[in-house]
Amino acid sequence: MSPDALLTLATVLAVLLALTLTTLGPDLVMVAALTFLLSCGVLDTKEALAGFGNEGLITVGVLFIVATGLRETGGMAWLAQRILGRPTRLVVAQARLMLPAAFMSSFMNNTPLVAMLVPVVNDWAKKLRMSPSQFMMPLSFATILGGLCTEIGTSTNVIVYGLLRDATGERPGMFAIAPVGIFCALAGIAYMLVFSRLLLKDRKPALSLDNDPREYTVEMMVEPGGALVGRTIEEAGLRHLPGTYLMEIERDGDAIVAVGPEQRLKGDDRLIFVGIVDSIVELQRLRGLRPATNQVFKLDAHRDTRCLVEAVVSASCPLVGGTIRDGRFRNVYNAAVIAVARNGARINRKIGDIVLEAGDVLLLETHNAFAETQRNSRDFLLVTQLDNSAPVRHERAGVAVAILVGMVVLAATGVMSMLNAALVAACVMIATRCVTGQTARRSIDWQVLTVIGAALGLGKALEVSGGAAYVVTHFLTFAGHDPFFALVVIYGLTMVFTELMSNNAAAAMMFPLALATAESLGVSHLPFVFGVMIAASCGFATPIGYQTNLMVYGPGGYRFRDFVIFGGVLNLVTWAVTVTVLPLVYGF
Repeated sequence: MSPDALLTLATVLAVLLALTLTTLGPDLVMVAALTFLLSCGVLDTKEALAGFGNEGLITVGVLFIVATGLRETGGMAWLAQRILGRPTRLVVAQARLMLPAAFMSSFMNNTPLVAMLVPVVNDWAKKLRMSPSQFMMPLSFATILGGLCTEIGTSTNVIVYGLLRDATGERPGMFAIAPVGIFCALAGIAYMLVFSRLLLKDRKPALSLDNDPREYTVEMMVEPGGALVGRTIEEAGLRHLPGTYLMEIERDGDAIVAVGPEQRLKGDDRLIFVGIVDSIVELQRLRGLRPATNQVFKLDAHRDTRCLVEAVVSASCPLVGGTIRDGRFRNVYNAAVIAVARNGARINRKIGDIVLEAGDVLLLETHNAFAETQRNSRDFLLVTQLDNSAPVRHERAGVAVAILVGMVVLAATGVMSMLNAALVAACVMIATRCVTGQTARRSIDWQVLTVIGAALGLGKALEVSGGAAYVVTHFLTFAGHDPFFALVVIYGLTMVFTELMSNNAAAAMMFPLALATAESLGVSHLPFVFGVMIAASCGFATPIGYQTNLMVYGPGGYRFRDFVIFGGVLNLVTWAVTVTVLPLVYGF
């Protein structure tokens, strides 16, 4: 083994140990490892940075914008509500998520699918009062398994199909891998439904919905002719809201208290909610509801450029001691008070009748520059802009969904590459105002992109240093002349390398070895080629094994060992199913 190969393998081992045993961010660990190999001369500058210009990485970054457009318009939430529903049992909820996700992943690349579903599933989990950690990893794994069933399901499949055509002239059909892929998908989903509660830790956020000290009172109005008119409280999804509850309804001057689930809503109903700030933000995004205060619609800034801000009133504020209505808050600050919290307790008054006191926390709808201009004002002790609080552009939901469908059709039919189709979709999202340019910039998760780019660089180091070839050559000696055991070894090696490097790099490196092994044994190469294709995609045991794993790592609140335990067993399941079914379907 060359010194470069030894150094690279040692670095990869150190990365795995650091991610497993420490709380360091994966982006810091991966970039540090890449910097070390670059400094030692294992990689030159071009090789080290090539991963950051990778087409797949850029595609993921662009798809964050597409996903944000769907979220900002409520388009993806509208689709998900009709598919996901409101199940009460965890296993039912996971099934309703994984089965459609796997099916859709068969006909579109799983990376954009996960990018678009992560925020939707996060909100859905909160509404179900279930931990997002019970859904994020199953979401990623289900889309990977579904992608095994067709040529276009994953980028790895596309690459291996292309390598096979170049090497042998064969052109397998789009569904040639489907018999094996379907078996793997069904077995994997069944495993997750049965064992997720046992093996998947229930990761809770540091601040849960139940311990936020700020409890707001907020009034919302049912829009006349809107989506909620005529629907019951249950049908409108207003009964089991996470972190908030409907206290009463005001209708034609009368108060309806102890609101039942069968109570039907009417236009101009005033709904009074009590809850924490995150839940109040979600109320602002519900289609068919709007703030009850008319001040919101008299603000100078267009709703597309507004956001929600929390501001703590100081003793020197000139409006202290007077009501919000009499203080003409909108005229003074160009902001409308949506809700008020005082000492963690609710205030049983209409917003306009509340007498402001020093220390009151106001939830304001205002222009984007408010937080910056008022940060040093003597009128407020603290001013904080809330993330993802812009009003939802429901009127553009249909446009956003149409853009998504167009992107999928262009990519699936081969008219455009996935990157090209995603770039077109992102540009159209911005052009049609489904998402603003500022929001589009903020939507890109640079930590995810950094980890993917650095991981591709480490994979390149394994390749150019000879470390990967050394390990492959020595392990193949255990297979002997038995094609079944050779298939087991080929699959196992590909599976290991896809956990350490990019899935596409692992497939490209193992493909010629699979062909050579089949030729030396005098058997069909299809079981070995398809074995490499499936193994390269099935990177479940580490978050760096597949890009969708990285995308759910943070939102799920996972630790590295969660993937090792839950995903590691799934690796064994797909390994056993694949090496058993492949010879039966294609023969040696």
